[in-house]
Amino acid sequence: MPLVNTRDMFKKAYEGGYAIGAFNVNNMEIIQGITEAAKAENAPLILQVSKGARKYAQHTYLMKMIEAALSETDLPIAVHLDHGPDFETAKSCIDGGFTSVMIDGSHLPFDENIEQTRRVVDYAHSRSRYVTVEAELGRLAGVEDDIKVSSEDSSYTHPDEVEEFVKRTGCDSLAIAIGTSHGAYKFTGKAKLRFDILEEVGRRLPGYPIVLHGASSVVPEYVKMINKYGGNMPGAQGVPEEMLRKAASMAVCKINIDSDLRLAFTAEVRKHFAEHPDHFDPRQYLTDARDGIRAMVRHKIVNVLGCANKA
Repeated sequence: MPLVNTRDMFKKAYEGGYAIGAFNVNNMEIIQGITEAAKAENAPLILQVSKGARKYAQHTYLMKMIEAALSETDLPIAVHLDHGPDFETAKSCIDGGFTSVMIDGSHLPFDENIEQTRRVVDYAHSRSRYVTVEAELGRLAGVEDDIKVSSEDSSYTHPDEVEEFVKRTGCDSLAIAIGTSHGAYKFTGKAKLRFDILEEVGRRLPGYPIVLHGASSVVPEYVKMINKYGGNMPGAQGVPEEMLRKAASMAVCKINIDSDLRLAFTAEVRKHFAEHPDHFDPRQYLTDARDGIRAMVRHKIVNVLGCANKA
């Protein structure tokens, strides 16, 4: 099966009351773990590539590894640019075979965000191979690659802006801010997601796919494992999974997961070296890391996203 864009998978997700997992990829083991999990659960999949991942692994290497995953799984898979910072990056990804891109103008004034998003939409939609575009309104706090937003600079999405924004930009999906945040240190107390904002956005944009960024749950078992084997993450916590499942049953069709993958990967590597300090073959410890990714993604597909057997 060739790569797909997100239009049909989001339509099915909205109507079915589930969400598609958008998992960030950086290397072969992460791609293998994610796609093997999706194949085992027969789930549709979005593989996300950030600006930092493209710099680290190189665009061509990532695309060739994803091409191999396609042949191994025969699943509907979209390749998506996560947090595209500008038109040039989005254009490069579109020209390089991505089927979906995000243009993140959330830091700009409203009209400038529209202008930048519209430019990417015009280019993406004009290709012979239609490329879907995700935009963002509202700003999430936290840190992810080059995205650094303090809690003081974060802001919830204003529902009264979404209709105008979508109409004027023509974007295919919209990331909103309802209280999630990037990174593993999300909350000082209990997480509080603004489901009232999500409900109002859904009312104003019926049938339209909404995206949640910063939605890792920071699975406690992996935080404990990292701390047990020499880490120092005593305050790490994320979004409770039951809240994400509720969001997936509403208008949210795409849930981004990155920090949980990093935690699973790192925890398994730390555990491996603690138990086998004499090992130096990367195939040994990276096998454990890949297994951790696979287990994490299967858990998310079945227990959080609800997209098992939806491919």
